[in-house]
Amino acid sequence: MKNCPQTSYSYHVPVMLQEAIAGLNIRPGGVYADLTFGGGGHSREMLQHVGDKGHLYGFDQDLDAIAGAPEDERFTFVRSNFRYFKNWMQYYGHDEVDGILADLGVSSHHLDAAERGFSFRMDAPLDMRMNQRARLTAREVVNEYSEEALERIFRLYGELRQGKRLAQTLVKARTVRPVETTGQLAETLAPLLDRSRERKDLARVFQALRIEVNGEMKALQQMLLAATEMLRPGGRLVVLTYHSLEDRMVKNVMRSGNVDGQCERDIYGHTPAPLAPIGKAMVPTAQEQTENPRSRSAKLRVAEKR
Repeated sequence: MKNCPQTSYSYHVPVMLQEAIAGLNIRPGGVYADLTFGGGGHSREMLQHVGDKGHLYGFDQDLDAIAGAPEDERFTFVRSNFRYFKNWMQYYGHDEVDGILADLGVSSHHLDAAERGFSFRMDAPLDMRMNQRARLTAREVVNEYSEEALERIFRLYGELRQGKRLAQTLVKARTVRPVETTGQLAETLAPLLDRSRERKDLARVFQALRIEVNGEMKALQQMLLAATEMLRPGGRLVVLTYHSLEDRMVKNVMRSGNVDGQCERDIYGHTPAPLAPIGKAMVPTAQEQTENPRSRSAKLRVAEKR
């Protein structure tokens, strides 16, 4: 067996690393899944706790993530969207797992790799695909979606009150020339944004497009329900969220077993939810928020299978 090496996490700094590991309550010899491998920061720490006979499966649909996979016989990298988590675990012969981790944030690597088109800080083609094999790109969304569809995306996924004006402006601009780069998109929409909130609102625009391109909310729903089914009694689900839409969905599933948060009661008035939330949502320490700005909007939620 090869020991898992220490790393500087240059690809991506893991958020709330020790809190996540504590929440998983890892049992040596168990089977675990890191559904958002990214730069491998959480996975490497998890491998320090699973023992000689434990096993960890790391999921990531991004080809770039494979380079950071640990050379460790206790680790299996699965290049797949985490919505297919249950299928893959059954493929590998597991009907239950002891713990599941998912960090829903965009990695530092994606934001810093200009050619991926995730950030307005650098001018690049509008792409935003987590999976380079996927067809839909942000360019197609911006230039081909109807005004009504764009408004829905900005309002729902970006939580932008000016969604209608943003959509109208984009549709008008693309009749003159296609909006093909992150710089062109930012330049087109910036005049509509309050100067004091321009960067924050542009980040919400890019967030909304990224969620649409990658089908993130549907994938998250499928993953959470699969995770609920796959956890063995006493197993832990740990999820890091970064915006209210995904956090609400995670909280609902952990409390009620469904994304709507509707608690179904049995004939005795009991709520047979499959998971039991552990404590309240945690947030990063002030020190971590200073050292890792990406962590500032993070919330960490933990639940245990009943």
